[in-house]
Amino acid sequence: MNDLAKEKSPYLLQHAQNPVDWHPWGEEAFALAKSRNKPVFLSIGYSTCHWCHVMAHESFEDEEIAGLMNDAFVNIKVDREERPDIDSVYMSVCQRLTGSGGWPLTVLLTPDKKPFFAGTYFPKDNRHGHIGMRPLIEKINSLWQNQRQDLIKSADEIMAGLQEYPADEPGWQTEISPLKKASEQLKENYDDYFGGFGREPKFPMPHNLIFFLRCWRRFADDQALVIVEKTLQQMHQGGIYDHLGFGFHRYATDQAWLQPHFEKMLYDQALLSMAYMEAFQAIGKSEYGQVAKEIFTYVLRNLTSAEGGIYSAEDADSEGTEGKFYLWSQEEILRLLDKEDADLFIKVFGINKDGNYHDEATGRKTGNNILHTQKPLPEWADILKITEKDLSGRLKKCKKKLFSAREQRVHPRLDDKILTDWNGLMIAALARGAQIFDNRQLERAARKAADFILEKMLDNQGRLLHRFRDGEAAIGAFLDDHAFLIWGLLDLYETNFDTKYLKSAIALNDYLLEHFWDLQSGGFYFSSDEQEELLFKKKSIIEGAIPSGNSVAALNLIRLSKMTGIPALEDKAIKIGQAFFNRLKTVPSTIPIFLTALDMAIGPSAEVVITGIKDSEDTRKMIRALRRPFQPNKVVLFVSEGEEKQADVTKIAPFTRDMKPIEGKATAYVCSANVCRKPTTDSAEMEQFLNSGKKLRKTT
Repeated sequence: MNDLAKEKSPYLLQHAQNPVDWHPWGEEAFALAKSRNKPVFLSIGYSTCHWCHVMAHESFEDEEIAGLMNDAFVNIKVDREERPDIDSVYMSVCQRLTGSGGWPLTVLLTPDKKPFFAGTYFPKDNRHGHIGMRPLIEKINSLWQNQRQDLIKSADEIMAGLQEYPADEPGWQTEISPLKKASEQLKENYDDYFGGFGREPKFPMPHNLIFFLRCWRRFADDQALVIVEKTLQQMHQGGIYDHLGFGFHRYATDQAWLQPHFEKMLYDQALLSMAYMEAFQAIGKSEYGQVAKEIFTYVLRNLTSAEGGIYSAEDADSEGTEGKFYLWSQEEILRLLDKEDADLFIKVFGINKDGNYHDEATGRKTGNNILHTQKPLPEWADILKITEKDLSGRLKKCKKKLFSAREQRVHPRLDDKILTDWNGLMIAALARGAQIFDNRQLERAARKAADFILEKMLDNQGRLLHRFRDGEAAIGAFLDDHAFLIWGLLDLYETNFDTKYLKSAIALNDYLLEHFWDLQSGGFYFSSDEQEELLFKKKSIIEGAIPSGNSVAALNLIRLSKMTGIPALEDKAIKIGQAFFNRLKTVPSTIPIFLTALDMAIGPSAEVVITGIKDSEDTRKMIRALRRPFQPNKVVLFVSEGEEKQADVTKIAPFTRDMKPIEGKATAYVCSANVCRKPTTDSAEMEQFLNSGKKLRKTT
């Protein structure tokens, strides 16, 4: 056992028995490198990363390669999900040096943490023109022994170019042009045959769809709606969706969404459920709502702890093979289902005798099948000359049998660490699901997750922490932790109107502004002024698999400004746009969640206060009417007469102090486009007031 055996991270523990003498990140490891006068081999990955497993099996479990590594380097292993700050800094190095990045991430450092070489996956030996670990180690060792000053000089040059920030534009104010430009840029990259963006590998990118729904709403852009629908349908029909156990796999290795990379990440479930729910609200098609409900079924069944915190991911591999848990031979289908049902299922879900699944590494068919369907249910019903109801019922019965059979297989490994940022995203998704579907179970799940974070993941000074596992909360929280949790807490408050969640969101936002804000140029750093100082302070707004903390923070600031009546908070959101003006001006398509914040800032937006008895039928009716339509740019407060707890709302939002129910009935106070309407007890009239903002929009 090496030093990783003392760690909590599932990823680090996976490598605790490697013959490589791994050390966790820390001053002790770098002091050892200095005392031994050796460079550092930094390897960064995560527990459900397939190619991390491949590299570990090929090289880190190999006695010979491990011996070479131990002789040449001090070896450090980092879980990118546990230490995203380290990953972010050294991924910047890799992208600068190689033009790309990914995991496993391999970086060679001087003992003072300066990088001089970076790459991703390295095979054990030279392969397909790529240098292998054995010759790489020998080459670096020779350079370190004989040309060390050249490596140190290279490290200094790399460092000199890393701290550049985009030019800001202090005079910039909110304007509509980035929304239009981003829409045009994304449309150029749209795949009009299979949906989604780009070719293979193809990632879901739900934040692009969330942005396009706002383009459709603002600009009456029908093409934006086509893009959203095509992409949502193709993803759901494809192999990237788990048709038996629900939830989405990480990405597709092909253009048609058929061949998935099988890991399942919590953040994908959160963001995709949001996109499907917003499409359900906007378009009204029940299939989109059903997909979101199925995602929640998966998350609550497979990823949720008994205490309420939500686990991070499920692995791509089981029994040493990627996707084995999810794949089927035609023979298995015929054995498990009645012949008539089997024939139906085989036809609808594209099962072939020779298999439809190709091994990612070799590209060869394996004889196994990934479930997918190339047509929506109504089209299959027409082809098979069966009613849609009967077809749905028979497929549901088949899926239930196959799911039960699959449950007997060896499951992929569960990454059971609980991360604050990813939980924040899921809390937001669950809370929105509770609102849209009027579902108390989802509200309870969101509340339990939020309570878990707020009770278990604070240090003895009340500061937020990033990771919980095996009874231990540790690692100071980063920008994403604060921003995503605030997002979740605001949505949870608007679900159950418990002011403790609104107050917690405000307190976290205050801390974020005090300890993460760049006083010179605006925007938030990834780490606080109280955390470990790395090579440089990272500040970014680029959005990849998840939104950037700066984008979500901007949206939070705008929402909090409207909820509290404090304009200075919205001014901070504008300063984030100024800090990243160059990106906003040139490639706004890379920051779609920031653009949703910009869309809300431009307006019209709405501030709605509901007053009444919280659980009365007239109050529930009014709140349901408020949640039914697609009205993303609104905030909602609730004031209940006679309840001391609800008096907190008037302290947080003093402008609500004189808002009372009319004649004892639930009453809505609606302000939209900087115009306040008369209070109303009529839900239909409230909806008219909200919709009036659309008419105003067309003239602005």
